[in-house]
Amino acid sequence: MSLAQRVLLTWIFTLVFLIMLVLKLDDKIRWNWFLVFLPVWVFDVILVIMLVVKMAGRCKSGHEPRDGPQDLRKKSWYLVAVLLKLAFCLALCARLERLADIKVTFVCIPLWVLLLGAMAELGYNIFPDRRD
Repeated sequence: MSLAQRVLLTWIFTLVFLIMLVLKLDDKIRWNWFLVFLPVWVFDVILVIMLVVKMAGRCKSGHEPRDGPQDLRKKSWYLVAVLLKLAFCLALCARLERLADIKVTFVCIPLWVLLLGAMAELGYNIFPDRRD
């Protein structure tokens, strides 16, 4: 999938989600919160499938990795990040639908872990180890 296709796909899913969110918050539709978040989950499933295929492609014989273990570590982090975002969305929808009596603090734990991991990844990319 080319970069232009990925950007277009991201914009389409974001636009559909925001339209559904606004309609739900304005009480124009009486849908379940899980249906409102459906575009987010479809997009995340597509991302997970793409990451798993790329990671499995590294296991082929004759594959010459460019970055070595760094590339696999980065893709593993991306996979964990998408799964943390999915966990946050599921917990949020369960809370909004009153399926589970979860405190907001516990709902936000996957989001906080995701943000801490993103800050660590950013720091790692800004201040790489010097190998002289």
